[in-house]
Amino acid sequence: MKKLMLLLIAVTGFTATTMAQINVSINIGRQPVWGPVGYDHVDYYYLPDIECYYDVPAQVYVYRNGNNWVRTRSLPGRYANFDVYHAHKVVINGVDRPYMTHDKYRQQYYSYRGKHDQIAIRDSREEKYWANKYHPNHGQWKKDHRDDHNNGRADRGGRGRDRH
Repeated sequence: MKKLMLLLIAVTGFTATTMAQINVSINIGRQPVWGPVGYDHVDYYYLPDIECYYDVPAQVYVYRNGNNWVRTRSLPGRYANFDVYHAHKVVINGVDRPYMTHDKYRQQYYSYRGKHDQIAIRDSREEKYWANKYHPNHGQWKKDHRDDHNNGRADRGGRGRDRH
């Protein structure tokens, strides 16, 4: 009985570990093409040059407007000349609303301002990034990964050609 209980605990622990690993999502296709390569999952980018954030799952910028944090699909006009492709991005994972502790990130990453040392997803030649629909090679990726086992014909249930 004791061995059975230990086996049950071990299996439960293994299952919980496996489920935890499965629940870590991969969001390469959701990351903007201006994001840096090297990350399979990103919750937020912090942009030290303009002290704002990008919420990857929601696909919105989060920036300060007076005393409030605003969430919008695009940056405000004051950042019209800001180049997101070449600016340094800091990846923030596992933190809900990092902008609520903005002073911490501003101090920690102040030295990253003006750096242009990251390769953008758009410029990557790694095929895993081609899944992003805005990557220049997405069309090729889509063509290479389409499910076309029937050569463009409908499934006929293994009967070959339909005969009437």
